[in-house]
Amino acid sequence: MNRAARWMALCCLLALAGALLCGCAGGRPAPAQDGAESLVVVGFSQVGAESDWRNANTLSMQQALSPENGYRLILDDAQQKQERQITAIRNFINQGVDYIVLAPTTEKGWDTVLGEAKAAGIPVIIVDRMIEVADTSLFTCWIGSDFRREGDTAVAWMEEHLQGPLRIVHLQGNIGSSAQIGRTEGLDAGLAAHPEWELVFRGSGDFTQAKGQELMEALLARDTGFDLIYSENDNMAYGAIDALRAAGLAPGRDVTILSFDASGHALRLILSGEINFDVECNPLHGPRVQAVIEQLRRGETPPKFTYVEETAFDAEGLSEAVIDGRGY
Repeated sequence: MNRAARWMALCCLLALAGALLCGCAGGRPAPAQDGAESLVVVGFSQVGAESDWRNANTLSMQQALSPENGYRLILDDAQQKQERQITAIRNFINQGVDYIVLAPTTEKGWDTVLGEAKAAGIPVIIVDRMIEVADTSLFTCWIGSDFRREGDTAVAWMEEHLQGPLRIVHLQGNIGSSAQIGRTEGLDAGLAAHPEWELVFRGSGDFTQAKGQELMEALLARDTGFDLIYSENDNMAYGAIDALRAAGLAPGRDVTILSFDASGHALRLILSGEINFDVECNPLHGPRVQAVIEQLRRGETPPKFTYVEETAFDAEGLSEAVIDGRGY
């Protein structure tokens, strides 16, 4: 090959290499974006899945804070352990979420980790149970129930519908949680006002059906006499009802049963006569949390404390149509 031919071949090779380099650098289109970067990221530390109420609460959050509504929800189930919630919050901080939602296991022990969230500039919204911190600026706002008022509502029903001496079995929820504290305070106030009422048993069933049944079976085995069960949630009431049935007793007739939550199944047990009275605890916090986040994004200041509206039920005026229209 002569010099001219070699030169032409070299030019062709250089041109081909340049074309390849240009193709690698800019010829390939950028990957399509899926829109995830525009979503508002919310980390939600949930207590667990111990009850029908809790599951309805989780579902409400998932439905409100959905991709269709412009959110990406990171859900962490704490399995009833505060240390898992603290770890989850720190993970949310490290992930750089936009907002943190906390349904706390107990009222105390949050100062340090919420201080870390505040230092990171991440607003914290508390739902369901209250927390006790030295500096209330550690959380943006709280949304939940007036648990003491719930307890007072149950006691008022007892005063109106039950006359004479009462032997009371008290099934408590997670000790130290706001629901347990408020509902216990309500009953204690009733006991103080009525010397004819006697507390024959008090124990924690952790808001679970299995523990409620276990406590009731042990009590029945000791042949302790009682007239009324004050159960701090529906699932413990279900467990107590199973134990009573197994012992040959008629729930709601041989023993008066008061409960809290007013889930659909519990209300149907009111219709069948097995639960006598149930105080509502509204679990549908998702839309309220979404509304708070929208307020914050607009630069507005939401109320520091928001109590949800709640009612109570006995057999009077309750129907399947009412139950079907409630959503939980």
